[in-house]
Amino acid sequence: MSTTFPDEVDQDALADYATRYGDHRFAPVVVLIAAYNEQDAIPSVLDGMPETSCGLNVDTLVVVDGATDATAEAAARHGAYTCTAPKNRGQGAALRLGYRLAAERGARYVVTTDADGQYEIEELPSLLRPLVDDEADFVTGSRRLGSSENPQLLRRMGTYVFAWLVSVMTGQRITDTSFGFRAMRVEVPNSVCLEQQQYQSSELLVGVLARGYRVRERAMTMRQRVAGFSKKGNNVLYGYRYTKVVLGTWMRERRARRVMQASAGSASSDEQVNEPARAAGD
Repeated sequence: MSTTFPDEVDQDALADYATRYGDHRFAPVVVLIAAYNEQDAIPSVLDGMPETSCGLNVDTLVVVDGATDATAEAAARHGAYTCTAPKNRGQGAALRLGYRLAAERGARYVVTTDADGQYEIEELPSLLRPLVDDEADFVTGSRRLGSSENPQLLRRMGTYVFAWLVSVMTGQRITDTSFGFRAMRVEVPNSVCLEQQQYQSSELLVGVLARGYRVRERAMTMRQRVAGFSKKGNNVLYGYRYTKVVLGTWMRERRARRVMQASAGSASSDEQVNEPARAAGD
């Protein structure tokens, strides 16, 4: 499992989770939300969660990333399982912890969405159906195929540029590299090396493409956040760092895939060499 890098924060959060919930098992579908100081926004997001989708039961898991407000209490009151990290480390670390919990506690599919109400949970079946029908391993939404209420021209331009870059690198047409509403087989994020704290959306997508998983896009809607403010910061600096992550992840995951293929080929050759020796001894 490549995804998680357990540290004391993870271990403390997992121990607290086990104390509160015991050895419970998740429903086949887990909607995973990483949240930091979203006590005002998250209730409306959770109140819209379905109990079932595509014929499968749905649970919601909120990983609270060292919040200083009442995000955890609000999430629990509105029906979510909560895993609370005692230290703020970034959305990427929170999602890695959630991927781990979902896999270890029996989920079949994991869906990520944000705590700020920008995504339409009513569109969940469109994401989930290709997985259930075994047509994809990873399905991501796209605001370019759908619609977006974000008025910032620079952000919209960035969406086009990064989609073009990833499409050229991977050979698969991608229209939106950073859409946070996604669905995947639970083993997929746990097979990709994830290190980013802030740029995890592109890191995961590029890693999944580099490892040869079946990726599909679906038209989705992106709203303005219902409360609070964005934590992305300066657009130019964000774009520069985003580019570094996209390129670095692609090179790293391609190297990892070549190593795996070489190891598999070596093991196959060893078996072929050894087979006659075993036959001669029989």
